[in-house]
Amino acid sequence: MSGRKFYLDRGVGESRAVVTLGGRPERLMIAREGEPAAQALGATVAARVRSVDRALAIAFLDLGEGPDAILNLAPGVGPISEGVWVEVEIKSEARRGKGASARWLGVAHGPGRLLATGPTLDERLVALAKGTPVVGGPAARAAADLAQDEALQSEFPLREGGSIAVETTRALVAVDVDLGGRTGEGAKRAARATNIAALSEAARILRLKGLGGLVVIDLAGRGQDGPALLAAARAAFGPDNPGVAMGPISRFGTLELTIPRRSRSVVEILAADSGAPNALTSAMALLRALEREAVADGGGRFEAIAAPAVAAAAKPFLSRLTDRFGARLAVRAEGAHAGFEVVRR
Repeated sequence: MSGRKFYLDRGVGESRAVVTLGGRPERLMIAREGEPAAQALGATVAARVRSVDRALAIAFLDLGEGPDAILNLAPGVGPISEGVWVEVEIKSEARRGKGASARWLGVAHGPGRLLATGPTLDERLVALAKGTPVVGGPAARAAADLAQDEALQSEFPLREGGSIAVETTRALVAVDVDLGGRTGEGAKRAARATNIAALSEAARILRLKGLGGLVVIDLAGRGQDGPALLAAARAAFGPDNPGVAMGPISRFGTLELTIPRRSRSVVEILAADSGAPNALTSAMALLRALEREAVADGGGRFEAIAAPAVAAAAKPFLSRLTDRFGARLAVRAEGAHAGFEVVRR
């Protein structure tokens, strides 16, 4: 993974791992305290079969915490019936409206329990780094903040001109490539260059957001150079293998591909349905802001004034800061605030 740098930011309540490519964030992985370990990618669980749908050839599994997981009743799985205990591995995490996907390992005995945890955030980052040093401290905090801000955006400019927009639906991820108003002589050449750049940028952004499944890329212009663009797409999405599959460019100028969906998307972790940061994301930012002020001013007393939901999400972690900096830090709920601000007391 040449040209990539690796960062690990350890914060109060959460840790964030970042991979950058050419100085720009390419991957963001987040681990928050209190998340159900049985739902994590790679976890091994003794689960109870809650129900079986023979028509769809799937079983719904009670993992003991969080939503039910789905087990495909492929050849070699079984015998399966309601109430039996099975040993499974989580092969893709739950996402909005859909439970985790599990892989059959064998029969088990109750009670339901976590048999083995999945890889930690540190282990996942080290596996990607492959011997490259992992940076911590203030540089990691800055890299993680930048990656998080960019992961919540939906439109991204291209260095060569034009832009891409990334939007998710229940069925697929849509990527729209825009030329930026360039027309006339040279437009076809500009479209080709923009499309090649857009494929590379789309791959980076989808990895950053943690999005997968069916992806449809609406390319710019007409009469695309199919072989060149497919070669560019294979190179751009190569780091997402194994499991990437793509079709030919359609007569409508779209490229369809599927990307394996394993971890819960970063956007789902960070954002509410509106796309804005959710209360817990804002709470984590509040705690980082309090910590920053406490470090910068060793004797200062600071208070974070926040929306009630944000304050409520932050308070369970506040003692971690007061244990370190003393009682000079506080959080106060105030209904008029949409987010939070840190002020001197």
